[in-house]
Amino acid sequence: MAAMKSCPFLNKLSLNGIRQFAPLLMGKADTCPYMRQTYRLKSFLQGEQTSAAPAAQAAQASSQASASATISEPAPPIVPEDKASTASVASAAAAGTQCPFLAESKFSVSRASPEVQEDVATMDKAQEKKESDKHFDYESYFSRQLQKKKDDHTYRVFKNVMRDATSFPKAFDMSSGKSKDITVWCSNDYLGMSWHPKVQEAVRDALMKHGAGAGGTRNISGNSPLHVRLEERLAKLHQKEAGLIFSSCYVANDTTLFTLGKHLPGMHFFSDAGNHASMIQGIRTSMAQKHVFRHNDPEHLEELLKSVDPSLPKVVAFETVHSMDGSICPTVEMCDVAHRYGALTFVDEVHAVGLYGHHGAGVGEMDNCMDKMDIISGTLGKAYGNMGGYVVGSAKMIDMIRSFGSGFIFTTSLPPTVLCGAMASVDVLATDEGRELRARQQRNVKYLREKLVGEGLPASHSPSHIIPIIVGDAQKCTQLSDDLIYKHGIYVQSINYPTVARGSERLRVAPTPHHTFEMMDEFVEILTSLWKEVGLELYGQTCPDQCEACHKPLSLPILYKDDPICQRSNCTYRSMQAALA
Repeated sequence: MAAMKSCPFLNKLSLNGIRQFAPLLMGKADTCPYMRQTYRLKSFLQGEQTSAAPAAQAAQASSQASASATISEPAPPIVPEDKASTASVASAAAAGTQCPFLAESKFSVSRASPEVQEDVATMDKAQEKKESDKHFDYESYFSRQLQKKKDDHTYRVFKNVMRDATSFPKAFDMSSGKSKDITVWCSNDYLGMSWHPKVQEAVRDALMKHGAGAGGTRNISGNSPLHVRLEERLAKLHQKEAGLIFSSCYVANDTTLFTLGKHLPGMHFFSDAGNHASMIQGIRTSMAQKHVFRHNDPEHLEELLKSVDPSLPKVVAFETVHSMDGSICPTVEMCDVAHRYGALTFVDEVHAVGLYGHHGAGVGEMDNCMDKMDIISGTLGKAYGNMGGYVVGSAKMIDMIRSFGSGFIFTTSLPPTVLCGAMASVDVLATDEGRELRARQQRNVKYLREKLVGEGLPASHSPSHIIPIIVGDAQKCTQLSDDLIYKHGIYVQSINYPTVARGSERLRVAPTPHHTFEMMDEFVEILTSLWKEVGLELYGQTCPDQCEACHKPLSLPILYKDDPICQRSNCTYRSMQAALA
């Protein structure tokens, strides 16, 4: 009866129900994996000397069930196959008589049936060695996976570059072990703030006053007035109540979205198809419901939002400036759609802070819609020229992330040098000097893009500071990058899968205010020559037949019309139309 009551199926029946249907249940015992296993164990302990299987004892069990309050548990036949097994049984039986628990019970040790013995695996030393050879070969697996990446030309070999703090954007290529002068064209230090005199001075002073490290987590000796002041400064920049700084913006995005998804009951995320890996990771690991809408498409977003209960918590997550295609989202429309259906907006301004808006607060400031952005994430490691990330928002939301976000709680805080350098950079870029740097950068971006297109190179148009030059072949993209740096001292990193989709491999160029017209002319001349050498075509089609977001038709006659091709804010092809005017 104990065996039946422990069965995950039988324990749902009443005791009287088990007694009533005992004959039927005992008749099916051989087909139940749980009961069969139980009977095999009992056959060893009870020693019932019977040759009847459980099915054959159904009649006996039925009579016992009607006459007694307990049901006897029959055992399968037990017959030894050889002397060794007989000796083992005898030894077990002798041990059983010495056991103080078995000695007081009615249990006895008996021989297992042939059927049971067939299920017992025996293994000699040769077999054991053979089995050990079957252990998973980790190193071979790693080798095969890496070889696959090498075969499809997506294996990454890092360029060994040492930046020159005295002459931005100059650097030294150390890949060969020898120093070679190069010019960097792909840095995310978009404005060269890492070498700004006020930033360098702030870092030096902090090092001498406060030392190199932070000393611990924010909760354990790692919090300082420098952390608090920077968080307050960033909140003020974005016109929010509070801010929180992290070791990187990857961690900021991951931690914030994970925490919201884990703690808000019934949460639904609506994620842009072009979102950064950090946002995807935070949403995925939170295990909350996820809906993916087409990149920069507020109409598709609205379709998805309509399908979800309006009373449930929702977060719409997207980026303003896309890092790989340079597009800028229709920020106002995205926020309006999200709020229409009761969703919070989580807006990644990583590639926008410091570069857009009167004070450098990003696209939200440029579009005058920061009040529509509920949560904003940004970085201190790109336009601000330092490192670290942050989120800003309402005081209660920030306190929620501070109190529950493990990516914030369990990590060493940013050191004083970074905090002071970042503060100095934020302050500079909020002034007229910052506005002058942004204007020079935008001028250089426009000049370089027009030069590239004029030479027939497929520089995709974008309304931002990022110029993607589409190669469409991983091997040739890597070869172009290698030839540029090793033969001509020009560093542009190739961007291959998985950063971008296969077939859209590219060179990603980001001119700064400090690249001169002479440098840009030389860059275009050399790239054009190498483009021909690797067998790529010039003057191919760079504009698609229709807009990727709104799917409206695109052609030169349409682009040259006076009427705006699109009414959405920050439309890529509307800005192209303006450039052609």
